[in-house]
Amino acid sequence: MKRSKIGQFRAALYVQLEPKAWGYGLSPLNWIICVLILLSFITAVLETEPTVSAGYETVMRWLELGFSLVFLCEYVARLWCCVESRQYKSALLGRLRYSMTPAALLDLVAVLPLLMGLLGVQTLLLRFVRLLRIVRLAKFGKFSRAMHHVVLAISSRRYELSISMAIAVSMILLASILLYLVEGDVQPEAFGSIPRALWWSVITFTTVGYGDVYPITNLGKFFAGLTAIASIGLVAMPTGILASAFSDAMQKGRVEEKKYGLYSSKNSKID
Repeated sequence: MKRSKIGQFRAALYVQLEPKAWGYGLSPLNWIICVLILLSFITAVLETEPTVSAGYETVMRWLELGFSLVFLCEYVARLWCCVESRQYKSALLGRLRYSMTPAALLDLVAVLPLLMGLLGVQTLLLRFVRLLRIVRLAKFGKFSRAMHHVVLAISSRRYELSISMAIAVSMILLASILLYLVEGDVQPEAFGSIPRALWWSVITFTTVGYGDVYPITNLGKFFAGLTAIASIGLVAMPTGILASAFSDAMQKGRVEEKKYGLYSSKNSKID
């Protein structure tokens, strides 16, 4: 049965908007949406700096209004096109079911700043959440394979990572106890309790070293030196484990690509 021009347009728009319908990678329209999301995020970031936004408040408000209107049109278009999927064939119930999906709710977040801004509600956080939509749009193709490699790498080394984490926590607690015993009476504000000493221990083991608190007794400096040396190994341990896991996962992915071939289709399909 031949479809009407409206039906053909809706099907073509669905292919452009729905990553699964496009196939591998992002459609041109979704690329444009991703760029607009990034521009919206950059605008929200710059708006928080008075030296940049001073004198341009009206311009930034109009930019945010424009971004929000585009995302509103996109949300309505996705809601209109979703019936092209077999999963949401029913005109009313299908659209209602689609609107309750996590992906649709995330799309709705992009529209809320417009609606809440009209009510005078602070929308900065919601504008930053828009950035998550890039993950939703790019969950297929190369991004999906990269995320699969990350998850596979972490999962394959979960026992080794758990052991290194347990060792790290034990050594951090041990260092906190030792510094509490040695420096507690001398510097009660910094080391007067184990939780207070824990702050120094965490900062030292992570090699950040703010320098706001430090031991002043000879014995405290000795234990601090041992802690600093041990922290080098503790940081290197999970780093080496993850580096090896990522290398194995990427190698396995290349082997699978050569064996089965990488799925790629320029011809759109409707699920």
